[in-house]
Amino acid sequence: MLKYNICFIKRGDEILLLNREKGAWMGAWNGVGGKLEPHETPRASVLREVEEETGIVLQSVEFRGAVTWTVDQKPAGGMYLYLAELPNDYVYETPLKVAEGLLDWKKIDWILHPNNQGLAHNNPRTIKMLLEERGCYQHHCIYVDDRLIHMDFMAAAPEIEHVADSDKLEHLLFDQFGIDYLTALNK
Repeated sequence: MLKYNICFIKRGDEILLLNREKGAWMGAWNGVGGKLEPHETPRASVLREVEEETGIVLQSVEFRGAVTWTVDQKPAGGMYLYLAELPNDYVYETPLKVAEGLLDWKKIDWILHPNNQGLAHNNPRTIKMLLEERGCYQHHCIYVDDRLIHMDFMAAAPEIEHVADSDKLEHLLFDQFGIDYLTALNK
């Protein structure tokens, strides 16, 4: 299994984002999510993380694929990608300070604006695909010296959400982009 999950929660023309105070992407707006616990399924993990970080108890989420990344030509991780949609009249007051940072509803136009520098680097393209394309996709990010230099997208089988063998899953995900996962791990 991948180690992380991320969920973008949509309400009408807004998405609930978290400006993290620590960890990866500190100071950048990102989706809600976190780390899978031992023996936890990706779906159970994302539902738990959303509730812990926001207090929102989601009845369902839609699995939309995975986000993987390489850093300096080495596979460096991945996360399961989910989309949740709340009714337009769902009341959730923001901005809201939580343990992880600051939650706020952001207009989709603001998120996708080409001059917006306040998001995790891959989010505008990933969110655009989440909103415009149905199905599952793998979003692969290539970083060099901590800079996103390229992103690829490829259709992915919905079954990847249920592949329990970490090595098998990461091997399948990275091979799609011509990355020899096993060789890279041994470098």
